[in-house]
Amino acid sequence: MFESLPEIKVMRDPIHEYIHVDKKVIWDCINSPEFQRLRRIHQLGPAMYVYHSAEHSRFSHSLGVYEITRRMIDEVIQQENLSEFDRISVMCAALLHDIGHGPFSHSFEQLTNIKHEAFSVSLLQSDSAVHDILKQAHPDLPQSVIDIIKHSHKNPLLSQLVSGQLDADRMDYLLRDAYFSGTSYGKFDLERMFRTMRVVEDKLVIKLSGVHTVEDYIMARYHMYWQVYYHPVSRSVEAILHGFFKRLTYLYNQDSKLIQGLELFIPFLNKQPISNQDFLALDEPSFLHLLKLAIGHSDEILSDFAERVINRRLFEYVDVEDEAHVDSIKKKLEALGYDLNYYLYFATSSKTPYYPYALKEESMIWVVDEKMKLYELSEASTIVKAITLGKEKEENKMFFPKECL
Repeated sequence: MFESLPEIKVMRDPIHEYIHVDKKVIWDCINSPEFQRLRRIHQLGPAMYVYHSAEHSRFSHSLGVYEITRRMIDEVIQQENLSEFDRISVMCAALLHDIGHGPFSHSFEQLTNIKHEAFSVSLLQSDSAVHDILKQAHPDLPQSVIDIIKHSHKNPLLSQLVSGQLDADRMDYLLRDAYFSGTSYGKFDLERMFRTMRVVEDKLVIKLSGVHTVEDYIMARYHMYWQVYYHPVSRSVEAILHGFFKRLTYLYNQDSKLIQGLELFIPFLNKQPISNQDFLALDEPSFLHLLKLAIGHSDEILSDFAERVINRRLFEYVDVEDEAHVDSIKKKLEALGYDLNYYLYFATSSKTPYYPYALKEESMIWVVDEKMKLYELSEASTIVKAITLGKEKEENKMFFPKECL
């Protein structure tokens, strides 16, 4: 049904050694403008301001998710248990699940209040090269890929492969982000995971003998969130980006002429739907270029925030103790002439390693024993059981200019 390439394409990768592509539709999607744009979106966004080597892109991560999914089909599910259409659908979904990311990745979602999945679906539905590629390969392929990403596919197993609890997305970003950030927190035994994975009752499960590997995987997730993804310096960059966008929106609402030269931002400042073309026009190089232009803006607040991002002149941060503590910081900021609407930012972070009671049944991690009986992970692991009974860790921090201290 789907055309094969004359020969298998291979791309070197530091995490998986090689990425293998043998289908024309996959290769064409990789070469589409929408996917190539991911070379210009950093995987970790502001975390690159913390870990200097974290310069890897959404492009390489997406290829990694595709490769893990391809291996799951070959080594865990077995190709004969899926139709060719479903195999291609899930591999395309794995490859394309992140094409809706904006500059600075997840931080951009906070600035625009639009999830990247929504942009991904918009690009897959119509008016894009990648939509045309999928539709040319099979008329039903775009919708099938969308259904997998939205967890509405008739075969829920396909969505589990890309985005579940034991999914290709998490497996790749933990290993890749740990590697490029120079940390060891995200490491786990991927090969052992493959060897102990099974499909039982339309669920992706782990054999009882593989529970220790999943324990490492869960703790890797937990530590990566607190040591990398929620790093306070990274949150400081987010605070400054938030201040910049907030001031830009204020100026635009006052008079659109006040942001002359920064028009690429306009679609993200008003309440109108954002076209695919407007979305694709804004990547990190263009975003940073606009920030450099904004340094020369007549508005002192906008100029200050732009310069802070470009030159990494970040906010200080402290744990919020109580209202009196917050009031003391506010008074110091006001005494220094700072506008509290922009120069005081609060962020709350919380994360549990694994909390099955808050998850839908199909999103839980399941363990299968020798008698083919299924257990939810915390029933099979004393370590995970202890974690689920523990108190959720939470941090409340406030961010402000260092001069306040």
